[in-house]
Amino acid sequence: MQLPTVHPVLRDATTAGAAPDPEPAVVAVGLVKTYGTGQAAVRALDGVSAEFAGGRFTAIMGPSGSGKSTLLHCLAGLDTVDEGQVLVGGTDLAGLSDKRLTALRRSTIGMVFQAFNLLPTLTAAENIELPLRIAGRRAEPDWFGRVVAALDLGDRLHHRPSELSGGQQQRVAIARALVTSPVVVFADEPTGNLDSRSGGELLAFLRHSVAELGQTIVMVTHDPVAAAHADRVLFLADGRLAGELRAPTVDTILDRLKRLEPGGAPRGAPAEATGALDTGALNGERPARAGRRDG
Repeated sequence: MQLPTVHPVLRDATTAGAAPDPEPAVVAVGLVKTYGTGQAAVRALDGVSAEFAGGRFTAIMGPSGSGKSTLLHCLAGLDTVDEGQVLVGGTDLAGLSDKRLTALRRSTIGMVFQAFNLLPTLTAAENIELPLRIAGRRAEPDWFGRVVAALDLGDRLHHRPSELSGGQQQRVAIARALVTSPVVVFADEPTGNLDSRSGGELLAFLRHSVAELGQTIVMVTHDPVAAAHADRVLFLADGRLAGELRAPTVDTILDRLKRLEPGGAPRGAPAEATGALDTGALNGERPARAGRRDG
């Protein structure tokens, strides 16, 4: 289907002399999301439009309460919007029944949360293959091998989560997201539970999956160091787009963040999933709202 046009100011435009971006893997058009009613209503997203090019790494940043986690969850089909369109691989999520949306999330979208969400009784290999097994599919051997090699997990496949470091557990979670060959992987603060060394290794693997595997990644983060690994940083403030950076560095990110007016977390907005394993999310279903907060 033909994708809707995004406003030129918000479009994933190229810099002068640069090669054009690939076709967008994900498109957001005029997204509006409100939590609460009456005087307590909070507009977490206020007309957000953006494109996310295929085979690129995009970070989403902004002050606490800016709507970045709400945007990520709406793009991933984990939450609905009040107005606007979300298209993933050319498919309009709003036009899908719950059953078809669940099927699309299983096959087209990969998710990586701050919590590792690994089943403790399964080995690393079994955790990686879990989404495919839930969907009644088998891992394609060549692709499974490429993902495992890219994430340097070959000698850890028979270990259970308790036998893995935090960085290794998060790499297993990323392999689980990649093994289904998704159109896009959404990562919500993936380095939040890691030390600086493990976090740096993880970001290098994300960068590698884009450069070597052609994966599209959209990541929410508070960390300028993490965001500097991306091709582009998209900034939000008060539920609206507040600019972007191409080829970002830590210094340019910090400078841009200083210009954004700080805001508190919106009341009534859902929080990030940071608790125990949500098997519904692995099964392509929407996660429970309890225990989430919008970052």
